[in-house]
Amino acid sequence: GVLEIGPGIGPLTEQLAQLADQVTAVELDQNLLPILQETMADYPNVSIVPGDILKLNLPQLVTDTFHGLTPIVCANLPYNITTPVLTVLLESGQFASITVMIQREVAKRICANPRTPDYGAFSLYCQYHAACELLFEVPPQAFLPAPKVTSAVIRLTPTTEPPVPVVDKQLFFRIVKASFAMRRKTILNAVSAGLSVPKEQVSNACATTGISPTARAEQLSMEQLAALCCAIESK
Repeated sequence: GVLEIGPGIGPLTEQLAQLADQVTAVELDQNLLPILQETMADYPNVSIVPGDILKLNLPQLVTDTFHGLTPIVCANLPYNITTPVLTVLLESGQFASITVMIQREVAKRICANPRTPDYGAFSLYCQYHAACELLFEVPPQAFLPAPKVTSAVIRLTPTTEPPVPVVDKQLFFRIVKASFAMRRKTILNAVSAGLSVPKEQVSNACATTGISPTARAEQLSMEQLAALCCAIESK
C-alpha cells in the first residue's frame, strides 16, 4: 500500500498504480482533484484523498485505505514542507519505508555524518528514527519548467529500535537542538544555555562521558550525544 503526497496531475501516481496493490494520494489543491479523478479513472486501486498531509490522522488513513497491506510512502514532496512532512511521517510509526524526492541540500543534511558541514539537528532526528540513504540526484533539466535547484531521492527505513539507548527521548532532542542552535558555541555553553542548567552540571556530564566541554556539536556523534543526555539526566 503506497501513500503518495502531492500527486499533482498524477504522473507518478499512474506509475505507482501499476506496481502497488493500493495507492492513496493526498492532494491539498482543490483545483487538481477533478483532473486526478479523470487521469486515474482507469485505476480502481487508486484513492484520491483531499486534504493537508500535516493535519490528517495518518494511523486512521492507513487503517482505512490499506487493509492489512504493508504501508510505504513514495512521493515527490513539495519542497517547502519537506521537514514537517518527514517529521509527521516518522512520528506516525506507520510506514515500512519512506522514499521521497526532495531538494538535494536537504537530502544531504538528512544523510550527513558527524564532522561535516551538513550535519545538524535534523540529521540526528532522522537518523534516530530511520536508516537514511541518499539514492540518486535528479538534475533541473529533468523537470518542466526546470527549477533552480538540484533534487535528490532519499529512502528512510524506520527502525524498530532506536540506534542509541536513551531513557528520556524528549530530553535527548532538547540537548540536540540546544547543541546545534548556535553552532559556534562549545557543547558546554550551548547545552547549559539551551537547557538552563548550571555549567558545572554539564561539565561533570562531559567528564563522565569523555566528551571535551570545548567540542562543537558537529564534532559529536549520536552515540556521544546520547551518552551526554544520560549523564545529565542522572545528575
